[in-house]
Amino acid sequence: MVEASKTNGVCLVIGAGDGVGVAVARAFAADGLTVCLTRRPRNLDQLEAQAARIRAEGGKAHAFGVDAREEDEMVALVDRIEREIGPIEVVVFNIGANVRFSIVETTTRVYSKVWEMAALAGFVTGREAARVMIPRGRGTVIFTGATASLRGRDGFSAFAGAKHSLRALAQSMARELGPKGIHVAHVVVDGAIDGAFTRGRYPDIEERLARDEVLKPDEIARNYVWLHRQGRSAWTHEMDLRPWTESW
Repeated sequence: MVEASKTNGVCLVIGAGDGVGVAVARAFAADGLTVCLTRRPRNLDQLEAQAARIRAEGGKAHAFGVDAREEDEMVALVDRIEREIGPIEVVVFNIGANVRFSIVETTTRVYSKVWEMAALAGFVTGREAARVMIPRGRGTVIFTGATASLRGRDGFSAFAGAKHSLRALAQSMARELGPKGIHVAHVVVDGAIDGAFTRGRYPDIEERLARDEVLKPDEIARNYVWLHRQGRSAWTHEMDLRPWTESW
């Protein structure tokens, strides 16, 4: 096995939304990796703007419009990155799919869609990461989890089911791939995260941020880079991140 490259290669972020995903991409770009950001094709213009921002900051970034639920698209994406950009050293799966419906209002379409986004897409992403990392004997795969990864609250049957599935996937992959030199981690992000949704929900968001009562994407991203930098004699599989005032 070969020690992971810490300051070169590619970081692939699946689900690079305006909050955590983009913050993670910027953090890895600042750490010296070329970042590849993905969202669904309809969001490609927004993603291109984020990639341009990273390049303006001195980083290397590429944007791709991909539906992570589609196996053929993901296979083609990974092959293209490996062929045209560089070896994928880090993969971050960051698709959320957080919805709230009562159990009687949760249709099979809603449940299936949430599962496809947060669980099936995670499996395809993890499998494709393993496919290119195993021959090199190195790499880091990080899955973004949530409170719903650990317990199912009322109104979150679809989300909790998908996130529990993603956590199980991460555990299975870690046990299989760790001995092959690949670090698999699952991060439970517990609490409100600064972003458009949270800002619309909390009128006093600035005061909450000043008191560090809301998760800041840049702080979350800092921990993702730290996970990748860990030496293999002391790897973390699961960590949780929450504000100091969060009840848990």
